[in-house]
Amino acid sequence: MIDRRDFFATCVSAMPAAVASSAAVAQSQELQETEPTIDADFPGGNIIVERIQRDHVYLRQDQRDTPGFWFYWYFRVRGAAGRRLTFHFTGGNVLGVRGPAVSGDDGKTWCWAAPDAAGAASFAHAFPEQAEAVRFCLAVPYQEADLHRFLRRHAGNAHLKVEQHSTTAAGRKTERLRFGKLDGEPAHRVLLTCRHHSCEMMASYVLEGVVEAVLADTADGRWFRQNVELAAVPMMDKDGVEAGDQGKNRRPHDHNRDYLGESIYPAVAALKRFVPKWSDGKLKISLDLHCPWIRGGGNEQVFFVGSRIPEMWKRQQHFSRILHEVQTGPLKHDPRHNVPWGKGWNSATEPKSCSSWMALRPEVLVGVTIEVPYANAGGRPVTAESARLLGHDLARAMRRYVCTGD
Repeated sequence: MIDRRDFFATCVSAMPAAVASSAAVAQSQELQETEPTIDADFPGGNIIVERIQRDHVYLRQDQRDTPGFWFYWYFRVRGAAGRRLTFHFTGGNVLGVRGPAVSGDDGKTWCWAAPDAAGAASFAHAFPEQAEAVRFCLAVPYQEADLHRFLRRHAGNAHLKVEQHSTTAAGRKTERLRFGKLDGEPAHRVLLTCRHHSCEMMASYVLEGVVEAVLADTADGRWFRQNVELAAVPMMDKDGVEAGDQGKNRRPHDHNRDYLGESIYPAVAALKRFVPKWSDGKLKISLDLHCPWIRGGGNEQVFFVGSRIPEMWKRQQHFSRILHEVQTGPLKHDPRHNVPWGKGWNSATEPKSCSSWMALRPEVLVGVTIEVPYANAGGRPVTAESARLLGHDLARAMRRYVCTGD
C-alpha cells in the first residue's frame, strides 16, 4: 500500500499547500461519519465505486467493451478535506510504478504521488483542509479540452491549420492538424497519429512536442517550415477519449485493428481516404504514437514496434539509431529495447494496424509504432513536459533522416 503523505511538497504548482500537519490529518468524528463523494462525471472519467467503509474506499476500473483486463481509471473525490483515505482497487493492480497522478486544480496541473509505488494495489492520500476536489488518474490525462488549449496557444500561426478529419459515431468532431510548410508544394510529407487506443494519454504530449518543434523559431523549426508538410490526427478515437473508455481491445476490434478491409470507425476510414491523395508520393515518415502495458521490463522504455517487412524493419532500425544519437531530452530511446516482429506479442501477420498499413505504401520510408511509457522511461519520470521534449527529439530525428538519409 502506498502512503506518501509528503508528495504535495514536491508539487507546489499542482497543489496550493503541503500535506496537512498531523493535527490537521487527525479526523474528527463528524468527518468520519460523512462519506466523501467519488465520481467520474467529467470528460475522461472512469471508475466504479463498490463501497465506502469509513476511511477505506473500494473501487475498480470500468472495462466497458474491453474484454479481459485493462487498467485505465480516472476519478474525482470531493468532501474529503482534512481526511486521510485509502483507496483499494479490486479489479487488479492498476497502479503504475509512480503511483497515481494527482491534481488539486480540476485537472489543470498534475504530479506523481508516489515514485516507489511498484507492486501496490492501493494507495492512501491525506487531503488538505482546504481541498475541495482532488482528481486521481492512472497517468496524466489528456482530453479534448487539453488539445483545444494547446491549439489556442498557437492560434493565428500561418504554419498551423486545423481541419475536420471526421465526425465520430457520437457526433464529435475529430480534428486533423496540418503544419509546417503550408504555402506551396513541400519537398516531403510526414504523418502522425495518436490515441488509436483512447486510454494511451502520454502519447498525446509527445505529439504536442512535435508540433512545438516544427513551429519553433529554431533551425529545426525553420527547416521543417521550408521543406515539410506534416499532418496529424491527435485523437483517432475521440469518443473513447472523452467517454473515458479503455479503448484497447474493444469489441468487435479496436481502432488500431481497423485498417484491413472495410473500416468500421469513421476516423480510420477518413484516414484511409485522406492519405493517398494528400501524400502525392511525398509521404516519407508515418509515426503512430502509443503507450504500452502499464509497467514492467520493456514497458518502461521508449521503443519501436518492428515491421514484419524486412526492408521496413531495416529502415525502422536506422531511424531508431538516429533518434538515439540526436536526442537531448530526459526520456531516452535505446534501439536495444525495440521489439522485432516475431518476438513475443509482436506477431501479427495481417496489416490490420495503422503502422502496418502505412508500411505497405511504396513512398513511405518509415512507418512505425512508437510506444511511450505511462510513468517511467528508463528510470526517468514521464510527465507532460518530458513527453513533449521527446516530441522535440523525434522532430530532430525526422529532419536528419529525411534531409540526409543518415
